[in-house]
Amino acid sequence: MDSHNHKANSGDEQEAISGDYFVVKAKEQGVTVIGLTRGKDTRFHHTEKLDKGEVLIAQFTDHTSAVKVRGKAIVMTKHGVIDTDE
Repeated sequence: MDSHNHKANSGDEQEAISGDYFVVKAKEQGVTVIGLTRGKDTRFHHTEKLDKGEVLIAQFTDHTSAVKVRGKAIVMTKHGVIDTDE
C-alpha cells in the first residue's frame, strides 16, 4: 500500500471512534438491536433478535456509531443503565 494514500489514526483518534462496549439484556421475546453506521449517511447495517433473558455484548467500532433497541430491555454502558420499559 502506498504510504502517501494511507491515513493512520493516532491512538487518541482511534479510541474516540471505537472501544466502548455496551450490553443489552432482553426482558421479553423478540427484542431487536440494530447497529447504525458512522458517516455522512446513517444506515442500518446489522440486526440482532434477542430472546427473553438473552444478553448481547457489543462494541462500538469505526463502522458502528449508534445502536437502536426495540422492545423491553436493559441497556448497560459506562454511562449507566437504561431500562427501556421506563
